Amino acid sequence: MNIVYFTHSLQSCWNHGNAHFLRGVLRELQAKGHKVQAYEPEGAWSLENLLKDHSEEGLEPWREAYPELSSTRFGPKADLEELVEGADLVIVHEWNEHDLVAKLGRLRSRGVPFTLVFHDTHHRAVSDPKSMRAYDLSAYDGVLAFGEALSEVYRGWGWGDRVFTWHEAADIRHFHPPVEEGERKGLVWIGNWGEGERTKELKEYLFLPARAAGLGLDVYGVRYHETAKATVRRYGGHYHGWLANAEAPRIFARHLATIHVPRRYYTKLLPGIPTIRVFEALACGIPLLCAPWDDAEHLFRPGTDYLIGEDEAAMTKALRDVAGDPSLRQSLIDHGLETIRARHTCAHRADELLGIVATLKPLPFRGGVGVGPVATRRLELIDSPHASIPSPEGEGRRYA
Repeated sequence: MNIVYFTHSLQSCWNHGNAHFLRGVLRELQAKGHKVQAYEPEGAWSLENLLKDHSEEGLEPWREAYPELSSTRFGPKADLEELVEGADLVIVHEWNEHDLVAKLGRLRSRGVPFTLVFHDTHHRAVSDPKSMRAYDLSAYDGVLAFGEALSEVYRGWGWGDRVFTWHEAADIRHFHPPVEEGERKGLVWIGNWGEGERTKELKEYLFLPARAAGLGLDVYGVRYHETAKATVRRYGGHYHGWLANAEAPRIFARHLATIHVPRRYYTKLLPGIPTIRVFEALACGIPLLCAPWDDAEHLFRPGTDYLIGEDEAAMTKALRDVAGDPSLRQSLIDHGLETIRARHTCAHRADELLGIVATLKPLPFRGGVGVGPVATRRLELIDSPHASIPSPEGEGRRYA
């Protein structure tokens, strides 16, 4: 199969956590014998910020870890039909511009023979629904959503069985325990500060428990303003700045444990969706502790694969237990690895994608009018008096 993926950036992971999963799944698709071509727009904010802060040297970790992958940048005047020529499957990530998403849809509606899928890996469907509803997906064959709660949003927008839950996963070719164990000490937290949507949670489940447990804390990430940096210092932590995602296994290998503190969107509005950090930590064989989140899809085994600190006191106790009990640490490591390797690798997700695409295989077009899955879905929507689909105007177009 010839697969084309329009990503925000494959090269840069600056504030772009999905880069890990995209790199891993594209590499697995290549390993299965499929041709993969990635495109990213010129001026992508993630790459621009990475180059601004770290110049070309910031790209070396990704190049060293993924030598078989490459990404081609394209400008606003690029010939999209030429870029997708010969493609069997085209996937478009949700961080792309509305205009690009619409143009690819128009190509599909004109009868260009590829399966076209939209890939949503963010919370904007609930945090900024107007922007997401403004994407013209009317000619798309399906939607890939990175959690069941997000799939439910798209079903509410009229996608029915054309939306598929496709979780993130760990690239275990790169994210794995160290070959040789060395000294481990203290805690590590890898995450971006953002816009205050988890400041309270970071204090309650990370900073205060780490200090109370007497464990050192190393913090990596971007978008830490001066107040955020001062907060880290005030609680005894050390802020180290941006960390290339490909370097995360090396950093995990130096530390006793790590903590997952989900953003509020993933505990309140999109419950049950783990971020890539959960998959990364478990795959790297580092004991993981989590602030409360509801594993509604039963992806893991809470209390077995990782510990949950229900509040500040419980998290402090869990940290002390992990620090003082080698057998507990080993149990968490073993069970976490077991679950990842059995269910949540990028190889698993590559197989899932191929299975999904098999159900979406478009039928031939006649006279430029779709008679395959897209046309069928639109007719089904027309028959439904209450259904709506995302439209270019940002409002659900109603059919009566």
